Amino acid sequence: MYFVKAPFWLRSLYRSLVWKIPEKEKILYLTFDDGPHETATPFVLDELKRYGASATFFCIGKNVDEHSSIYQRILEEGHRVGNHTQNHLNGWKVSEEDYLNNIDQAAKTIHSNLFRPPYGRIKKGAINKVKDLIEKNAKERGIFSQAKIVMWDVLSGDFDTNLSLSKCVNNVVTNASAGSIIVFHDSAKAFERLSFALPTVLKYYTELGYQFRVLPD
Repeated sequence: MYFVKAPFWLRSLYRSLVWKIPEKEKILYLTFDDGPHETATPFVLDELKRYGASATFFCIGKNVDEHSSIYQRILEEGHRVGNHTQNHLNGWKVSEEDYLNNIDQAAKTIHSNLFRPPYGRIKKGAINKVKDLIEKNAKERGIFSQAKIVMWDVLSGDFDTNLSLSKCVNNVVTNASAGSIIVFHDSAKAFERLSFALPTVLKYYTELGYQFRVLPD
């Protein structure tokens, strides 16, 4: 079970996390989780370039290690990156020590002040410790912006293998509005739905006059 639209009660429970960007202009924030992937990520980058769109990629450290040239392309094309742990750990199922160590390992290659917990699962007691760790690593690499844990406003559901292609698109276009943080996945599991939904969403919102930007500080 998952919420396509992040509910108010969940945002209230985790107020210190970023769910949506206060935005009056026609701006959306596309984010991609779990890459880099050898097929999905280049496809995403090509589509973003076609529409003059920018996005934020929450990367898994081991995937960065395996696909460093694709990771470098993300950066070179003006997109932003964030830490998504080294091994896609579920923060509810591992010890706090293991979770922090895994984030720290990923930070050796993913230089960012942004973090997104895999599955959106993080223990409340770990939030400030994760922020402190992310901020410490970022400062060591010359990034002095405050650490942020980024969640989302809208899930496309592209990871759901039972979801139809059109439903994946519909999840976004019926729920996203100015300032929405939208989640797609540049992964093998999501690629069938991603490869249909992403171009459709980009075309739809571009024709409505929206811009796609990296997450701001």
